[in-house]
Amino acid sequence: MAGLDKEDIILKNKIAKRVKSLRIKTGLSQSDFAKFHDVDRQIINRWESTLNKRGITIYTIKKFCDMIEISVKDFFDDDLFLNS
Repeated sequence: MAGLDKEDIILKNKIAKRVKSLRIKTGLSQSDFAKFHDVDRQIINRWESTLNKRGITIYTIKKFCDMIEISVKDFFDDDLFLNS
């Protein structure tokens, strides 16, 4: 499998930043968010990491959106993605 190109890396990092900003809006730390949603804290850290080379899948984004009760459309309907 080929590595991510520059545009893919930019998108991956935007997604990680969006996950982090939405998690912060819940008022919960990574640890508290993980406990509340019964997932490992390291998973939350991986979702928010811009250093993770793989990024997260659309299925994981959907799972995260379900956790915070927003739609996938709402996830991507943000200036972070609208202003390329």
